[in-house]
Amino acid sequence: MSILVVGSVAYDTVETVRERRERQLGGSASYFALAALGRVPVRCVGVVGDDFRQADLDLLASRGADTAGIVRAAGPSFHWSGRYHADMIERDTLRTDLGVFADFRPEIPAAWRDSEYLFLANIHPALQLQVLEAMAGPRLVALDTMNLWIGTTRPQLLAVLARVDVLLVNDGEARQLTGERSLARAARAIADLGPRRVVVKKGEHGALWFGPEGVLAVPAVILDDVVDPTGAGDSFAGGFMRSLALAGADRTDGDTPFRAAMLDGTVTASFCPEGFSVEGLLGADETRYAARLAELLAMMTP
Repeated sequence: MSILVVGSVAYDTVETVRERRERQLGGSASYFALAALGRVPVRCVGVVGDDFRQADLDLLASRGADTAGIVRAAGPSFHWSGRYHADMIERDTLRTDLGVFADFRPEIPAAWRDSEYLFLANIHPALQLQVLEAMAGPRLVALDTMNLWIGTTRPQLLAVLARVDVLLVNDGEARQLTGERSLARAARAIADLGPRRVVVKKGEHGALWFGPEGVLAVPAVILDDVVDPTGAGDSFAGGFMRSLALAGADRTDGDTPFRAAMLDGTVTASFCPEGFSVEGLLGADETRYAARLAELLAMMTP
């Protein structure tokens, strides 16, 4: 099984109450690929600048990511800078430099167009649609988006949603997209737009699954310490899609493999905030993963 992810490969400068880290590896595609934990090959499509460290591309490759779809362009790499509040939930964006990402036009290698699982990370809906047009017909397509695209590119976003199987959004984005205050009604409205399955991410409060066969609420794993929450949502997506690929799931299946994927995504995402950048994901091995999954299941068992 192969997963194709199209998204950002970037540098982040992150400041917390304890420390500041400059130009560390970030980007949606980076977190997604590393969250696969080497269990499923992840094909990465993105762009980096001539300032991007080869060591960071080598790190992705060493963890099972195929970086042949990451092109290097003249100019600076995408760079985001932010400061987290003391609660490690709220944050302020200090600077966003798109660099070469501003002119990003995804080019899917011919040999990758038959990828069975496709994750369209948070990029312009027109680019997401372009990727879909290039694919041979994946078994399952999942998409992430944000408030900016919902507010400024709604017609294009609706066009791509009509061809998507799973939408991942936070609760505010679900309400903004549909105009519904109730998340249950919002999920039904999203299903009418195309995605029959909706994941509503709620940060420290876990995630909600809305599918044809019902609803599942999954709590977040309780951590002793949160170091850097950046990338947790993309890590969830990586674990979620990895689980579906290992199960051989497709859009015609019932909810069972997707419910299991919600657990896998939650467990995987829980490692991300335990270190700066991708350090937490790099520390996740099979033993720690199994123990944390057991902990999550115990939290959900009466």
